[in-house]
Amino acid sequence: MTIFNEDSRIKIPALLHLGRLGYRYLSLKDGGWDPRSNIFPEHFAQAILRINPQLGREDVPTLLDELQLTLTGDDLGRAFHQRLTARAGVRLIDFDDLENNTWHVVTELPFVVGEDAFRPDITLLVNGMPLAFVEVKKRMNRGGVLEERRRMDRRHGNPRFRPFFNLIQLTAFSNNMEYDDGQFEPVQGAFYAASTYGDAHFNHFREERGADLAAAIAAPDEALENRILADTNLVAIRGTPEFERNKAVDTPTHRLLTSLFSRPRLAFILQYAFAWLTTETGVEKHVMRYPQMFATWAIADRLEAGVRQGIIWHTQGSGKTALAYYNVRHLTDWFQRRGQVARFYFIVDRLDLLRQARDEFRMRGLTVNVIQSRQAFVEDMRKVVAVDNDRGVPEITVVNIQKFKDDPDFDASSDYALNVQRVYFLDEVHRSYNPRGSFLANLAQSDRNAIKLGLTGTPLIGEQFQSKALFGDYIHTYYYNASIADGYTLRLIREDIATRYRMELQQALADIEVRQGGIARKALYAHPRFVGPMLDYVLTDFRQARVVHGDTSIGGMVICDSAEQARELHRQFQQRMAEPTPRLQDAANDDDYPQHRVAEPHAGYGTPLTAALVLHDEGDKQSREDEVKAFKRGSIDLLFVYNMLLTGFDAPRLKKLYFARVVRQHNLLQALTRVNRRYRGFRYGYVVDFADIQREFDQANADYYAELTAELGDEMQHYSSIFRSADEIRADIEAIREALFEYALDDAELFSQQVGRIEDIDRLRAVVTALSTARELHNLIRLGGFDELAGLLDFDRLRTLHIEARNALAALNLKQQLDDAHDTSGLLNQALEDVVFRFEKIGEGELKLADELKEVLRRTRESLASTQDPQDPKWIALRQELERLFRARKLSEVGQQEMQDNIVALRDIERRTRELDHANANLAARYGGDAKLMRVHKRLVESHGLGNHQTRLHDALSGIKHDIDEAVLGSNALLGNVAFFERSVMPIVMRNFQRSPPAPDADTRAMIRHLLVREYLGESQGRLPLG
Repeated sequence: MTIFNEDSRIKIPALLHLGRLGYRYLSLKDGGWDPRSNIFPEHFAQAILRINPQLGREDVPTLLDELQLTLTGDDLGRAFHQRLTARAGVRLIDFDDLENNTWHVVTELPFVVGEDAFRPDITLLVNGMPLAFVEVKKRMNRGGVLEERRRMDRRHGNPRFRPFFNLIQLTAFSNNMEYDDGQFEPVQGAFYAASTYGDAHFNHFREERGADLAAAIAAPDEALENRILADTNLVAIRGTPEFERNKAVDTPTHRLLTSLFSRPRLAFILQYAFAWLTTETGVEKHVMRYPQMFATWAIADRLEAGVRQGIIWHTQGSGKTALAYYNVRHLTDWFQRRGQVARFYFIVDRLDLLRQARDEFRMRGLTVNVIQSRQAFVEDMRKVVAVDNDRGVPEITVVNIQKFKDDPDFDASSDYALNVQRVYFLDEVHRSYNPRGSFLANLAQSDRNAIKLGLTGTPLIGEQFQSKALFGDYIHTYYYNASIADGYTLRLIREDIATRYRMELQQALADIEVRQGGIARKALYAHPRFVGPMLDYVLTDFRQARVVHGDTSIGGMVICDSAEQARELHRQFQQRMAEPTPRLQDAANDDDYPQHRVAEPHAGYGTPLTAALVLHDEGDKQSREDEVKAFKRGSIDLLFVYNMLLTGFDAPRLKKLYFARVVRQHNLLQALTRVNRRYRGFRYGYVVDFADIQREFDQANADYYAELTAELGDEMQHYSSIFRSADEIRADIEAIREALFEYALDDAELFSQQVGRIEDIDRLRAVVTALSTARELHNLIRLGGFDELAGLLDFDRLRTLHIEARNALAALNLKQQLDDAHDTSGLLNQALEDVVFRFEKIGEGELKLADELKEVLRRTRESLASTQDPQDPKWIALRQELERLFRARKLSEVGQQEMQDNIVALRDIERRTRELDHANANLAARYGGDAKLMRVHKRLVESHGLGNHQTRLHDALSGIKHDIDEAVLGSNALLGNVAFFERSVMPIVMRNFQRSPPAPDADTRAMIRHLLVREYLGESQGRLPLG
């Protein structure tokens, strides 16, 4: 609507950039999409018949009906994706020749099901199929990208939209700002996500191959620019410095569009970058993280160069098993194009890692063969087909090297077919496979031509440097700090144990030595008198952690000093949990008795905990596996372990790790990062140190505390500056110039970027104060008649800059509040534990009523805020009616009957607001969607200066719009000279009303010119005309 909104600042430049990436702009005014799926049948038919010459035009409707059927499932689009990427049968996309496809981009394509609808800012079509969309927000928008994610999650959760999200593969979101790497939530930046039915995970993208993409960006197309500006009714912004700046190829939004949607990149993503995970809670759809993409391309580059081995160092928690999965699919096709059959092996060195890898691959849909014996491995090596299952599902063989460590003469057959290419993924290669042992020799002997890709999540330190000698140099790296910045892993906090408990443990050790004399250290730490105080601390701390974080779902793990200590901890734990919990009794004769609880114990806080003992010689394999799965799904609270589960164990709910022994070097890094997985709103993983691992603990600690935002200014300051002389105002103007000297006041977009980078809240507040003072001075100049001072500053532009600076301040405040929330919410939860609550069930109906009131109020506010005509007397009356409702009494402070009455009143306001919006939209549609002419039309009808001939009025105004748009597009400077623009408009008005009589009188002509000039200038200067 105006120059400084999402359309003019981000969306239109993004459409132009996509045009430079090879997408053709498609106007929705031409129509032609099927509202059931939003597929454009004619573009679909042309492409499909070109790609599949064996088909006839009569086959297309049947194919569309088949696709529509696949979109109705609850499989997150898995069935449709299989059709989309199929290379046999009818092909929907030609992945071998990308030029054989059609690539279009549209804006505001409506996704409608009944009364529910949403309109993505930009939708990308491949062969007429909408496969991706982009949502854009202006810089420093309220709530940041986080607010857009919440809005999208509500859409994802609407089951009526599922056919659309089955079709859409990829989504992108941007508010055209650089990432704030210190921010836990996605407040600013450009992000991408897979389509989903639930909460979307926003992924960062940091381009590593920019030089390769430069050739994908074509030169600007002036004809395309004019067409898009005319189609979106924004011709007035052409040539403005803000618009020119926003067209740059290196804006955050455009960088993301290039990285994701340049045509070869999008083709790769559609084929290889998605995974559907079948979990215990349902199906999840994941998309490749950017380091996984670049690692995949780096592997292919090394293979192309003839390199047969190398190491991928991606930090723990960054998805190494997923990386192997994606490469099974990618390398299968890569070798197939070279006439080879690829077979894949995932090598682990521990049984628990084998099980985890097996489950991870199966969850993603691979067929997994598990090698249980030497003979099975020999037989597997003789296979010469890519898959060994009747479904044609990609497969991988998981091998535990422990099966072959004692086989010095292992020998696989050498008669395998020469076209078979074996690829070995060696997990946890930092531990180094012993070059003097049998396994590496066996592996090398099994296939001298095999490709060996080592995977590690920790740096190759100390003796592990020999891993590089064995497996080659790094192919790709992704470090811990980058993973934290991208939000994939958490920082860690080390918690030393309290002094009182440390003293109790020391006293316990002393008592044991007194009673038993000399005793081995391992036995000492496993003694019941030592274990007892330690268990006290663990249970108290773990329960308190759940209280502080307000989350009873988190789990804990105790890394014990020995298997004996683990058994004793578990024995005492079981004994304590079996003891009955004492209940508080009333003290009838004591009025001062402190009754701390008057309700039932808090669920999850006071109830008994559960625990499992996981040792390699405790129970059988299946029981250990069952207990680990139970912990992952939340059925077990605590794990007592010794050497198991310290590496490769992935349970995001594990947030408390208790070290009872020192773990060194890479083993420490592996163990520490068991708690670094993202989980709900947690910012950190917590490590409790019984064993004094400080010297080994080299992870950086960081604090994210900031003082709460103070109120801006003081009300008395506004009164002290009302009466000021011309000299005082002139001095104030000079002070403002000095305060804003370093900022680009003549370029609103550059100014927005400058203030958006300010991290010092006091400095930013000074900018806001200076601009606020300028606004007040402008009012004083007009009120005081100091006309000679009006030209000393461009006050109209400063008004726009003031809005941008306030947005920047709000964004900075939001970031600080999110940081504070981690600390203050914990303090609040802890404080609430000591507050007495009495809960009584009041009925689900009343709770539903309150939710309904909240939802209706939200919709009413959104409806009013979305108006395109705030001057409409009907809209003003609706806004005032809502204000009266608030002034009468707070909506939250009413009884049930009043609540019902308010719901009825709000629904009526919402209904009338939507009716008004629909009427405005219909009228704007008569002018090609141009809200400017809609408002001019309404003001003229309200004036009664032209009678009631709306058809003639529309004919005249349509001609005027066409002529003014042509004039503006023909001269960038026209809107820069207000007087000349006013003179140019009047002949256009007179000429077009002569064609559509009756001709207006002089006063009405002047009014028409005033309305048109105000609208066009308002659009070019970034404001909505308000009077």
